Amino acid sequence: MSSLVSRRSLLTGLSLVGVSAISACAQLPRQPIAAANLPMPAPAEPMHEKAPVEVAGTDPVAAPSGYAGMYDAVDDGGHALPAIPVAKVDERFLRQIVDDPTGELPGMIVVNTTDKYLYLVLKDGKAMRYGVGLGRQGYSWKGRAIVQWKRKWPTWTPPSAMIRRDPKLEKWRQGMQPGVSNPLGSRALYIFKDGVDTLYRIHGSPDWKSIGKSASSGCVRMFNQDVIDLYDRVPAKTTLLVI
Repeated sequence: MSSLVSRRSLLTGLSLVGVSAISACAQLPRQPIAAANLPMPAPAEPMHEKAPVEVAGTDPVAAPSGYAGMYDAVDDGGHALPAIPVAKVDERFLRQIVDDPTGELPGMIVVNTTDKYLYLVLKDGKAMRYGVGLGRQGYSWKGRAIVQWKRKWPTWTPPSAMIRRDPKLEKWRQGMQPGVSNPLGSRALYIFKDGVDTLYRIHGSPDWKSIGKSASSGCVRMFNQDVIDLYDRVPAKTTLLVI
């Protein structure tokens, strides 16, 4: 696809335009962490392909009924995630195995901000493709980096600028506890470049209608079921490319 083929022209440098804590995903995790400023590793081999993904062949579109098991209601960590109504979702944005269009090594995550896809590169010329939704901050950063760490059911703390714009958020100044209504959803991947936080996040979202669309705030949103799947497939220090 043309937007991926032209990625080299987009990688002349990293841009941190507009990363002034304007959105939910600009927050560090409140849980204790052990951040390591390690050099970017070689791309890791992807974890095993999990049984729920059964889309075969190279056709990127399957009947909606084939996705029911992927997006069923889930009890995860004591939180009851509702099912995603797949019949109401554009099939392009449902999780599926496709021919890899990125040319990157297995284990890489590639976010295509134009087509609103996230690819996890697999072996044998394949990739797992997920639909994503993008907020302002999701468009503000491009380049290569790593998943510095991951969190299950992260706490969300709205930045002060957001609270000033919407005083109703004052009650969450010290953090919103994890849950199905939390803007960071069921999982969050925190992206660093050269040991520095890019303020870029890949995270779940309770708003399934936002996947495949642009939103007013946030970074890279995924269906909660999809970000759980991605979280389980990639280790910390996985390499990431945003184009």
